[in-house]
Amino acid sequence: MQIKVKVKPNSKQQKIAEEDDGSLTVHLKSPPVDGKANEELIKLLAEKFAVPKSHITIKSGLSSRQKLIEIDT
Repeated sequence: MQIKVKVKPNSKQQKIAEEDDGSLTVHLKSPPVDGKANEELIKLLAEKFAVPKSHITIKSGLSSRQKLIEIDT
């Protein structure tokens, strides 16, 4: 399964909001430095979809706020 994710780093609280078009907006506490925000994103998505972190891959947008995520279920 692939989903589009818009990431908002340096937020006050962590949360995942589902948009009308089926994409997700994810608010992360981590700054976008040294991959910390990407690590936090993978951890949050793993909890939301109840899959191991190893099943989540960032297909595109590693250094962008717009990401394409693949989840192996």
